[in-house]
Amino acid sequence: MPILGQNQYGKAENRVVKITRDGATHHIKDLNVSVSLSGDMDEVHYSGSNANVLPTDTTKNTVYAFAKEHGIESAEQFGIHLARHFVTSQEPIRTARIRIEEYAWERIETPESKHSFVRQGQETRLTQITFDGSSWEVVSGLKDLVVMNSTDSEFWGYVKDKYTTLPEAYDRILATQVSARWRFNWSDDEQRMPDWEESYEQTRKHMLQAFAETYSLSLQQTLYQMGSRIIDHRGEIDEVRFSLPNKHHFLVDLEPFGLKNATADGAVYFAADRPYGLIEATVLRDGVEARIPVDLTNL
Repeated sequence: MPILGQNQYGKAENRVVKITRDGATHHIKDLNVSVSLSGDMDEVHYSGSNANVLPTDTTKNTVYAFAKEHGIESAEQFGIHLARHFVTSQEPIRTARIRIEEYAWERIETPESKHSFVRQGQETRLTQITFDGSSWEVVSGLKDLVVMNSTDSEFWGYVKDKYTTLPEAYDRILATQVSARWRFNWSDDEQRMPDWEESYEQTRKHMLQAFAETYSLSLQQTLYQMGSRIIDHRGEIDEVRFSLPNKHHFLVDLEPFGLKNATADGAVYFAADRPYGLIEATVLRDGVEARIPVDLTNL
């Protein structure tokens, strides 16, 4: 007889927008929340008995109720409230995994209005909270953060064979669309919980500063500097995983038109969307074991 393996269920992509009013000044939290639950669920698969099944519609309602009851201080804190509730309130549920995307809004500052916003398009903030009743794992991050250095980047000295046509570059554009996840070392309710909002802002700041300040001889080198700066400056983080597509910019050949296209004069480039180099790596605190999945599409 076939044996049931790992299984889970829940309600995916619950869109919840919470408005907090501070007098005439309003604040927005805009989240996309996915709940996944696992535990004593064998019988529902074998016989169809729903005796241990909390309906996914109930998990959806819980997301909205908790947004009102607890507010949304941060994506991480909201996910922690939800995970703790599902594991402690339902005996068959042993583990809860909460995945959240957060969409940022920027206030439109006018003398008359403190409740108007424009959607920021820089990146999507992410977090995943997993709770098994005793220990926590919090992995946060971002995706779709596009960055560029218009100089201070080279690429040369690489392996060449009969198929190599790429010319060496001593002054090139370096651009990428950052997808990053970082794992916190907070895992126990007895530990002091990080300030999730400050942690995100500071981690993002160090990541961008490292990108801007690194004279790059390869995107791999830049990736390591970005991760190292986070590990060095944020004691609450033990592991960072990056997936960095190299958004290639190639010099356009303008010689047929009698024009030189030198980088020193301000060059013209062709921005190629595909194919692209894909650089991925994990940076760890010394002595720490990697836990973030290699494939970030599954996180």
